[in-house]
Amino acid sequence: MAKPIMAKATAVWLVDNTTLSFKQIADFCGLHELEVQGIADGDVAGGVRGFDPIANNQLTADEIKAGEDNPLHRLKLKFNAAATGEEKRRGPRYTPLSKRQDRPNSILWLVKFHPELTDGQIAKLVGTTKPTIQSIRERTHWNIANMQPIDPVALGLCKQSELDAAVQKAAKNREAGMTDDERRKLLSTEDSLAAEAEPKIPTAISGLEAFSLSGSDDEEEKDESVPDADSFFNLPDNGDDEDED
Repeated sequence: MAKPIMAKATAVWLVDNTTLSFKQIADFCGLHELEVQGIADGDVAGGVRGFDPIANNQLTADEIKAGEDNPLHRLKLKFNAAATGEEKRRGPRYTPLSKRQDRPNSILWLVKFHPELTDGQIAKLVGTTKPTIQSIRERTHWNIANMQPIDPVALGLCKQSELDAAVQKAAKNREAGMTDDERRKLLSTEDSLAAEAEPKIPTAISGLEAFSLSGSDDEEEKDESVPDADSFFNLPDNGDDEDED
């Protein structure tokens, strides 16, 4: 459930200006019920100025009225189209302490099975640093001998949708600067088999194959027309020997 901005200040205002129960205020503001009771007693949030959720477009007066009339009613945050997408993570991802020991294994998995991902993309997916990624790429990490590649999605370090989006983006960027041979390697097996066969030799010299195949017959014909070496030395007589006799 979405929470209001400045939750504690909003709780202060609701305690001071409404007859909502502590549980209703706690559920709406994402606080513990005892914390709301502490606000009412003055033990918590001392000096915090109340934040009006009605004036700041987070609650309607009718919603508060419904909650006051029915203690079981759960307050609903007013929909704000301008706030759509604000819940998306920004900056480095926070990794829980219990999962940080598995983070190098997930980096090794990404480097091995998705080499097209940049260091920045990997760092954003699993919440790590570029020097750590570089050491794993170069296999100079201090614990590289004991590491095993594990899918970061299985470890809960990122969502499958986030990984797919990063891979698609990296593939597009890589394909823009690829040769035809490299681009063909990225095709699936079905697409690769359906593609036209590539020429084995450049098109500029494609006629040489036909020439080489028919060359054997031409050589035989040329051999018959060209005289052998002895014919050049067995010159015809000019009658000089007869004149001497």
